[in-house]
Amino acid sequence: MSAVQLHQIRKTFAGTEVLKSVDIAVADREFMVFVGPSGCGKSTLLRTIAGLERCDSGQVLIGGEDVTELEPSQRGVAMVFQSYALYPHMSVHENIAFGLRMIKLPEAQIRQRVQRAAQILQIEQLLERKPRALSGGQRQRVAIGRSIVREPKVFLFDEPLSNLDAALRVQMRLELIKLHKQLEATMIYVTHDQTEAMTMADRIVVLNHGKVEQVGSPLDLYRTPVNRFVAGFIGSPKMNFLPVNVLRADAAGVTVGLPGDTPVTLPFIAEDVKAGDVLTFGIRPEHLTESAAGGMEGKLSGKVIVVEHLGGETLLHVNLEGDVLIQVKGSGESTTTDGQSIEAGFGLRHVHLFRENGEALKRFHTVARTAATA
Repeated sequence: MSAVQLHQIRKTFAGTEVLKSVDIAVADREFMVFVGPSGCGKSTLLRTIAGLERCDSGQVLIGGEDVTELEPSQRGVAMVFQSYALYPHMSVHENIAFGLRMIKLPEAQIRQRVQRAAQILQIEQLLERKPRALSGGQRQRVAIGRSIVREPKVFLFDEPLSNLDAALRVQMRLELIKLHKQLEATMIYVTHDQTEAMTMADRIVVLNHGKVEQVGSPLDLYRTPVNRFVAGFIGSPKMNFLPVNVLRADAAGVTVGLPGDTPVTLPFIAEDVKAGDVLTFGIRPEHLTESAAGGMEGKLSGKVIVVEHLGGETLLHVNLEGDVLIQVKGSGESTTTDGQSIEAGFGLRHVHLFRENGEALKRFHTVARTAATA
């Protein structure tokens, strides 16, 4: 078993608390991703699991064993860093084998482990090359190979793809997903790139200012964010946010006034919400259409100020009444032009509402009727 449990982890640097009572449970063989903006504490948390940082208080358990006070070499983990940190004078084989030689493993066993890692990573033909003769992606595979040969309980990755170009990052993401399935290992991966998190993770931990905002599957976080921070961080382009006034709040839902004073009743529980409150209306660009026709339950009217043609899709930047800017994701065949007025339609099931403190309002289980005038 290689489950990882973090209990009440706290860490302070120079008087600043960077980890604030963090509780996380990583299941055996799970691929979990820590994601969040720079400075949120995700790398510090990963280093705490590895033993490279000691927490001020709390517990780290790996496979049910309390490893909080153990040295990194005693924890059964292997870490892959952002920097490849390969020895330039050594061949690929020697780089991968170096850690095993340090613990005086028999040469026959070292050769066997290196060969197996090379087969898994498809770098068998590179074993005699020096790092200078490798591409960025090949060097990263060698760095991962050094971890594989140690046969750890847990693999830790600290932004390992950030030095690669965009096309190579996509390729390496696929390689890491296949590697996880092949090794059936527990993996914890740190990134600031939410696209990496969404495509790779079984579950995602969203961190912000040293606190866990939400833990869940990629689709859970995308569909039901618990607050405005998670809603804005997960998704690309990010969610549109509009300030709206509450016109009515009752058993039918929450009726708000959209830009242009268009009222719409949204399927949210009106607990602690009253007329006159200011909420934040959220809708993702991909959940807006270029036309309100076709049975759309709500609409946002405005003028297109910029059109970005991206091939398979078109991104429209639309200025609403009150000088509020939103984005609408249209098809690649869109003929909309700059300066054109549009009515962007949406369905009520895609709408989110957030309180002033950022907390998401709870939704009805069934979509309430649209409507009306206040």
